[in-house]
Amino acid sequence: MDYALDMKIAPRDIERFLRAPPPAVRAVLLYGPDSGLVRERARALTALVAGDPADPFRVAELTNAEVKSDPARLGDEAAAMAFGGGRRAVRLRDADEASAPAVAGLLAGTPSDSLVVVEAGDLPARSALRKAFEGAAETAALPCYRDDERVLPALIGETLREAGLSAAPDALAYLVANLGGDRMTTRCELEKLLLYMGAGRGEPQPARRRIEIEDAQACIGDNAALSMDDLAYALGDGDLLAMERALSRSLREGANPVAILRAAARHLQRLHLVAGLVVQGAAPDAAMKKLRPPPFWKSVPRFRAQTQAWTPDRLSKALAALLEAERACKRSGAPGELLCAQALSAVTRAPGPERRAGRASR
Repeated sequence: MDYALDMKIAPRDIERFLRAPPPAVRAVLLYGPDSGLVRERARALTALVAGDPADPFRVAELTNAEVKSDPARLGDEAAAMAFGGGRRAVRLRDADEASAPAVAGLLAGTPSDSLVVVEAGDLPARSALRKAFEGAAETAALPCYRDDERVLPALIGETLREAGLSAAPDALAYLVANLGGDRMTTRCELEKLLLYMGAGRGEPQPARRRIEIEDAQACIGDNAALSMDDLAYALGDGDLLAMERALSRSLREGANPVAILRAAARHLQRLHLVAGLVVQGAAPDAAMKKLRPPPFWKSVPRFRAQTQAWTPDRLSKALAALLEAERACKRSGAPGELLCAQALSAVTRAPGPERRAGRASR
């Protein structure tokens, strides 16, 4: 497959790219909210080039702080020759906007034989670091998004098959519901399950090869890193079960009830702004572009459906209910978690045909 090597690689092409990146590629940016997936892909690319990712003669690892204090260091490492021959890999970890000048200088300079792999967090489209890659020749930018229900079944199935295992349908459904959020966490949890089944590395084939729901429940907790955004979107959909699950996860992760209520309120405020503009005659997409920041591109259809499902009046009433719940949570001795759950449930279950239409649109 031919790639335009000065642009972001489409999600559907990423795995193919990772298996066989074009030889002309000299730098790859890996970025996104799934830090575990960023690291996994960086390691895979490094192994393709240098063999052993831990080989000190063919792999150089730099931190963002090192490059910030010495911008020339990145170019020097990329230009260095491997002791004993072979292609080198240079990994820049935890890169951010402070790394952009050094990266831009590297990409503007004379190409070297090394592959530079830059690992970053979630970068907006206006990020100087992303623009440096998406505008340079012989580079690629690969987004690393959280595994969802479309990706997880294949990932889980492949891992189990490699260990000689399969999963009962209800066990697979449980694993999909309780994994995700971070690729490294998912891998660790699956490894724990394999060990539980007697199929860890170096172990003989297990006597029982099918994972049942009891096995999955005994071994894997509800570890998906669902954010408060997940809760807010579930609330906007009118999906009570998803909202309650996201709320439970957020509380277990240590989120404060007031912070959760505010996150939900911020989402409804954004819906209120767009819904108000639509009532005034604006097109939904044009109205959404006025939001700062705009909805994440994968969530745009869902956000659009919610703006059509909620009326401004209903949103105003929901916001008032959340504000009152926040005030109640701040009172001395108030059961904050209970008050938060009650308010969110009431808003999620708000009656009306608009809400039913919103759920159907997902």
